[in-house]
Amino acid sequence: MTNTTGKIFSITSFGSSHGKAIGAVIDGCPANLEISEKDIQKELNRRKPGTSEITTSRKESDEIEIISGIFNGKTDGTPITGIVFNKDQKSKDYESLKNTPRPGHGDYTWKKKYGNYDYHGGGRGSGRVTIAHVIGGAIAKKLLNSYNIKIVSHVTQIGKIKANTVNMNFIEEFASKNPVRCADPTAAKAMEELILEYKEKGDSIGGIVETIALNVPAGLGDPVFGKLDGDLAKALMEIGSVKGVEIGFGFEVANSTASQINDEFYIKNIDTKNNIDNKNNSNSNNNYNIDYEDKNNKNYKNNNKQYDKNNDLNKYDIGTATNTSGGILGGISNGMPIVTRIAVKPTPSISTIQNTVDLEKGEETKIEIKGRHDPCICPRITAVSESSVAIVLADHMLRSGFIHPSNIAKNNHLRD
Repeated sequence: MTNTTGKIFSITSFGSSHGKAIGAVIDGCPANLEISEKDIQKELNRRKPGTSEITTSRKESDEIEIISGIFNGKTDGTPITGIVFNKDQKSKDYESLKNTPRPGHGDYTWKKKYGNYDYHGGGRGSGRVTIAHVIGGAIAKKLLNSYNIKIVSHVTQIGKIKANTVNMNFIEEFASKNPVRCADPTAAKAMEELILEYKEKGDSIGGIVETIALNVPAGLGDPVFGKLDGDLAKALMEIGSVKGVEIGFGFEVANSTASQINDEFYIKNIDTKNNIDNKNNSNSNNNYNIDYEDKNNKNYKNNNKQYDKNNDLNKYDIGTATNTSGGILGGISNGMPIVTRIAVKPTPSISTIQNTVDLEKGEETKIEIKGRHDPCICPRITAVSESSVAIVLADHMLRSGFIHPSNIAKNNHLRD
């Protein structure tokens, strides 16, 4: 079983849904990063259950306890261990499922592979183990924020209801104002009603979540087998219930021509506005090239600085007129916003009676799943998606030399 991800900035996940606790060990984080339990708790609160009618009714405070790696409010370069104790398990709800695998779940495959399988709440295969993702992601995000890299995530589709495009400057703010985590208020209302409709039926519904990373410098990624988009796709696919990943224009490239989707380069300090406008108008559905401004008007512009001061490319601020590539070319970040989307399947635990088999008796049977489950996973998975992207980017920032591996205080000369 593989429970660790990352080459330099690594996360080791432990625990299960109905076990005593769930947590993560984060290794490779440089010393002198200011971080507290409050920073991590803020992220955990975004994925914890029981926060609205459209989430599971399981009540967990998901309070983080840091037991190593922080000294005087800063990382000290040693492994950081964060733990969350489970408090509201109802394991008896799963006793009847011991020998009857739930359709859509990993019960059968996990038992087939390992033999000894904790079936309570999905055990190690439960979505609850993503607490570890978020603990690691919170630290990764704090590290990336030190370099003005910002990651935002929002729900863009539930069932057949699609959100309208929202200005990138407002995605984070608008998405935080509704339980669906959708930045389009009108679509969010319709999505919420749809989720509640399926909840009432004892069913569930899937959707799409988009995650955008802003101000990522050009130069992250290690072709051929360490491409940035490859690592992002892997990290996102390893979130439970994710069945598809798109980067940039994604599967739409199959319906396009090169003349439509090639992202043309320009030098930003030269007046090429007319050419840019013409290109944008020809491909208005995927213009993630604008600079991002947060609500404090701090401008997160594309960062194309490299360490080699003799490199002639450093003389120019180069951008692309569109961003159908999603900020990655040839497996390497190009300085534009990195755009990913995940297809999230409906929660497989539903109260509708379904067909399965009794593994002990060797006969077909019916199954009715009890317990507390999300009618839609998308709203809570936004925090997990952000965390997965953050962990990959933090790892690549260290691997590519943008962050000093032992002490971030030694990075000051790299920002000049």
